[in-house]
Amino acid sequence: MQHRIFYRSLAGLMFASACAAAGAQAMDHGAMQGGNAPADARDPHAYSGGHVMGAGPYALPHGHDMMTMADQHRFASVLFDRFERAGDTRGESGAETVYDIRAWYGTAYDKLVVKAEGEAARGRVGEQRTELLWGRAVGAYWDTQLGLRSDAGSGRPSRQWLAFGIQGLAPYWFELEATGYVGDGGRTALRLNAEYELLITQRLILQPRVEAHFHGRDDPELHVGSGLSSGNVGVRLRYEIDRQFAPYIGVERAGAMGRTADLSRAAGGRPAQTRWVAGVRVWF
Repeated sequence: MQHRIFYRSLAGLMFASACAAAGAQAMDHGAMQGGNAPADARDPHAYSGGHVMGAGPYALPHGHDMMTMADQHRFASVLFDRFERAGDTRGESGAETVYDIRAWYGTAYDKLVVKAEGEAARGRVGEQRTELLWGRAVGAYWDTQLGLRSDAGSGRPSRQWLAFGIQGLAPYWFELEATGYVGDGGRTALRLNAEYELLITQRLILQPRVEAHFHGRDDPELHVGSGLSSGNVGVRLRYEIDRQFAPYIGVERAGAMGRTADLSRAAGGRPAQTRWVAGVRVWF
């Protein structure tokens, strides 16, 4: 019993001595931090061989004394998302050329965006839409856009719009785009677009695509009615010879709906048709 008491007392004494030593070291450390650095403290520039950011042979020009991060650089890109020939599967109408071009210039947060889309046949552009937008990132995968839209075409009255919308990458990798438009004469419109890329292999990609157009009021000159006016559903299969160059083939169902379909029939047209498509997707 006496041996146990002795050992416990010895252990307690050793523990108290260790605590006292640690406290003394902490006090010495605090005193050192409050005083001058030791003479053998490491030179903060020793790792660079003595070179510093603001002086020497590697100094940046005046006004560029800070390092430029990747999201501060300006980049530019042009994408021919669709550049294709489309023809009626019934053969009742001739083939036409369809283009959908996107271009942008700017930083990761702010950029100037140009969108151009249209159809041409027999050397005439039947319908085209051009948008000039300012894009601002509001999240990791989403941009808001604000700007102008101009509609034109051979034998068609032009229309001018104020455009505002959002586009980005939704969960599960769906590419979504929603843009609203306000035009003269109280005209309003809404365009919705959704795409998805299904990788069959690393180079063979199946891309379903859905697009819908809504109008707030009738526009008899363009044979457009209020409500859901037109839309298309299609699928394209492309092969990426290179990431920047990919030919594709596909099929698409496009046409007018609702009031617009009625106006199209009254004018002697066919509201909807199924078309084959073949083209190339290019970006640089």
